[in-house]
Amino acid sequence: MPSLKNIAADPPPETKSRKVFDGSFLVLLALTLAGGVAVGIVSGWGRVGDILLETFGFLAVLAPKIGAGIFIAATLPILLPRDRVGRLIGRESGVRGLVVATACGAAIPGGPMMTFPLAAGLGVAGADLGAVIAFISGWSLLGLNRTLIWEFSFLPTDLVWIRYLLSLPMPVLLGMAARSLMQRRAA
Repeated sequence: MPSLKNIAADPPPETKSRKVFDGSFLVLLALTLAGGVAVGIVSGWGRVGDILLETFGFLAVLAPKIGAGIFIAATLPILLPRDRVGRLIGRESGVRGLVVATACGAAIPGGPMMTFPLAAGLGVAGADLGAVIAFISGWSLLGLNRTLIWEFSFLPTDLVWIRYLLSLPMPVLLGMAARSLMQRRAA
C-alpha cells in the first residue's frame, strides 16, 4: 500500500512486488471452494457451473473498469505536481482542503473501481490521510450522481434532504478525526 505521507521532499514511494497467492487469497479461495461444494450438494453441480459462467462474465465486464481505475491511480502522482496537491488537499490545507476533498468525492460519478484507485493515487500525489478519507466519505455519503438519479427518484424528497443535510458535515469531520489521529501517532 502506498504511503500517504505529505512531505514535498519525499520522492513518490517505490512500489513493492506483491504476491498473487498471499494469505488473504488463500482464505478467499478456501471460502469459495467451500461455498461451491455447498451449492453443489444442495442445488446440484449444474448450478455451480451456471454460477461460474455468470461470475466469469461479470469479471469480463468489470476487469476493464478496474484496469482503467488502476491506470489512473498509477498516473496521477506523475501528472499532478506534488507540491500543488499538497497545498490543496495536504496536511497543511486545513478545513478548506477537507471541504475540497469532500466536494470532489461527492462529484465523482463512478463506482468503487474508479473511486478507490483515484483516492490511492491522490494519496501518493500528496494528499494526506484526512483528505483521502474525506474524499472517499464524500463519494460514499454525498455522491451527487446517486442522490440525484436514485434517491430522489425512489425516496420521498424530504427524506433525501434530511439524509443529505445530516451527512453533509460527516466527511469533513472524519477527515479532521483522521488528521488528529495521525498527529497523535506522530507525537
